Amino acid sequence: MDARYLGGLVSRVTKGAKVVIVSNREPVMHERDVGGIRVVRPASGMVAALDPIVRATGGIWVAHGSGSADRLVTDARGRVPMPPENPRYTLKRVWLTKKEEAGYYYGLSNQALWPLCHIVYTRPRFSRKDWETYRDVNQRFCDAVLEEVAGCPAIVFIQDYHLALLPRMLRTGRPDLTLVHFWHIPWPNREAFRIFPWGEELLDGLLGNDIMGFHIQYHCNNFMDTVDRGIEAKVDYDRFRIFRGGRPTHVRAFPISVDFHQIGKDAQAQQVEEKRASFVKELGEGILETKIFVGADRIDYTKGIPERMKGFDLMLRDHPELRGKVTLLQLAAPSRTHIEEYRDINEELDDLVDEINWRHQTEDWTPVRFLRAHHDYYAVLASYRMADVVMVTSLHDGMNLVAKEFIAARTDGEGVLLLSQYTGAARELPDALLVNPYDVDELADAMYEAFLMTDKERAKRMKRMRKQVQKHTVFDWGAKIFDELESIRPVKEVA
Repeated sequence: MDARYLGGLVSRVTKGAKVVIVSNREPVMHERDVGGIRVVRPASGMVAALDPIVRATGGIWVAHGSGSADRLVTDARGRVPMPPENPRYTLKRVWLTKKEEAGYYYGLSNQALWPLCHIVYTRPRFSRKDWETYRDVNQRFCDAVLEEVAGCPAIVFIQDYHLALLPRMLRTGRPDLTLVHFWHIPWPNREAFRIFPWGEELLDGLLGNDIMGFHIQYHCNNFMDTVDRGIEAKVDYDRFRIFRGGRPTHVRAFPISVDFHQIGKDAQAQQVEEKRASFVKELGEGILETKIFVGADRIDYTKGIPERMKGFDLMLRDHPELRGKVTLLQLAAPSRTHIEEYRDINEELDDLVDEINWRHQTEDWTPVRFLRAHHDYYAVLASYRMADVVMVTSLHDGMNLVAKEFIAARTDGEGVLLLSQYTGAARELPDALLVNPYDVDELADAMYEAFLMTDKERAKRMKRMRKQVQKHTVFDWGAKIFDELESIRPVKEVA
């Protein structure tokens, strides 16, 4: 399965109908630069998956325009052809004020829905003003979509938790539209969700969809149960569909993945070798004489970075003979620093790094190397290629693509994956060392097991994991969604 096959499938299923992708994050940003305007393509698994879909149909991508030069390159309707060098689709930007962004994105989306859906014991913050802004911004996205599909049959593919009210708004405005929504984060159990003050309105919004997709079946089950006990609807557990207002929403699991072949190719590029050399220059040649335990994450309280560091510290205390033989290399991208909880975890990580290094370091060895920066795609690939062990210790994650990216990048068949059992990826990768990240002793033991693992065992596990990721790529994810769409709601051919 590749982008070409997916594009052909989408063309067949859509039968000439417009395809509209809707997401908060845009696939391409325009930024002011000293030389003029620079095109920035954020590293994103979502973009890799959706790009061939929208290209195949000459479709439209509606997203928040957040780049500093975004307005300078669009027409009066906020549209710009993409990609610039060979236009295949249209990017339509929705403009938000700083106040709207604060309420809709930093407020309701990331201080209410994000901690509500990730069960990591961070208390959600609910604000009626943020909810009203969230509703208003969803309506803005609705208006933008309806403007683009006026008078045309269309399939609208909505992304994630920022746009939960959009499906019902679109259904009200255009009952004939085909609506698909993929929720990229976990869906919590009913008991957790019931504290959300506007739960009925949010659920009604999502039940405007024809298909509601999650990464794993467990999240589908949670969603069905939440609806069953939280809103007036007929829930069909046999066929996993929900009737609201006489119309069905089909609830399905579609595990997202990565572009296996492209990552493998990119991992062997010259840019990766240059980034590797840059890391070695920054960290010192001595790091190559140690076994390198790598983490590559946004700084987020769901990612289990403090737990990972505490596990590494405990391994060193339990096994002092490892001093000078191991290094924890943490690539940490700053994230959502407008939010107090994110500032707090940055401070916690600084304290932990200082404490662990003070306890264990020697004159010529520093156990934890913490690189706080926005590392580009090739730098992350370089860290995967340097790693003896990659650690994904999320406290809760819908899927986690770092695990799959690492596997795809290791064309040499080397490396060990230490993976939280609370990720969607754990269901597909039993050959990883699966851990409970809340159990620091278990983390330390798993790290030590990774250190001791034989070449034969390591190669055997990686071979099986590579086979799994190669068989189920991001293009298979897209294909399964459109196959399901064709089976449950055939799109009428456009004359």
